[in-house]
Amino acid sequence: MPELPETETIARDLDVALRGAVIVGAVVHRADVLREVAPDELARRTAEVAIVRVWRRAKLVVLDLASGDRLVVQPRFTGALLLDEGDLAERERPYLRVSFALADGRQLHYRDIRCLGTLALMGPDRFAAYVGALGVEPLDPAFTAAHLSALVRGSRQAVKKLLQDQRRLVGVGNIYANESLWRARLLPARSGASLRPAEVRRLRDAVVGVLEESIALRGTSFRDYVDARGQRGGFVDRLAVYGRAGEPCPRCGTTLVGTHAIDGRSTVYCPTCQKP
Repeated sequence: MPELPETETIARDLDVALRGAVIVGAVVHRADVLREVAPDELARRTAEVAIVRVWRRAKLVVLDLASGDRLVVQPRFTGALLLDEGDLAERERPYLRVSFALADGRQLHYRDIRCLGTLALMGPDRFAAYVGALGVEPLDPAFTAAHLSALVRGSRQAVKKLLQDQRRLVGVGNIYANESLWRARLLPARSGASLRPAEVRRLRDAVVGVLEESIALRGTSFRDYVDARGQRGGFVDRLAVYGRAGEPCPRCGTTLVGTHAIDGRSTVYCPTCQKP
């Protein structure tokens, strides 16, 4: 699933490429990916409307339109926004779900192999309510160790699960939760309430550090993620634990352990470095 670094990469690229571009038509190839809008309404409300900016909130890519509406894309596992300047790879075409024609001849496609992601059109009030239910941004200066402590304090849930709770902290999914906990030397199954102040500080710094490094390398392409140009991210070569169960720990050499005991998701950790 595209997490914060992947959606941030897509949003930054599209913001540069699409600011001021005018949508002249919309074609819905698969209506089941739409939320909050019908195909004909999507076409009507986006026709002859300029894109003001593209940005990220949580794991969402948001396109602000001059009309006040917002296109909100949640890629989930296999979704992507692809900018087509006449060079779209043929392998992508069977998976196009929504296409927007632009006045300059380019097209913006929402591609989703498994149709697990969504594309919504929201007015200002609906959008404000939708994102208002989401947690703090980990790259916001307000995300301090004290803020993280308040998010996990008193919870008996596993700290890995808390990191992935989008109502508390947005943008961190399974890949970066695994990596952050390894960097912070914390066992993923530790309860939030058990973390000491020094451990919370380490974890906050690890979360921010791993996200910033991944953004610099344009995200992690472990399976299906590609950026707006169809290119893969480079952070996969920096993964210390995710997807590496049974391999040696890069820090101490101990065999990494894999489990699905925490929320049914793949968790990989070092039993030596990451102490209870």
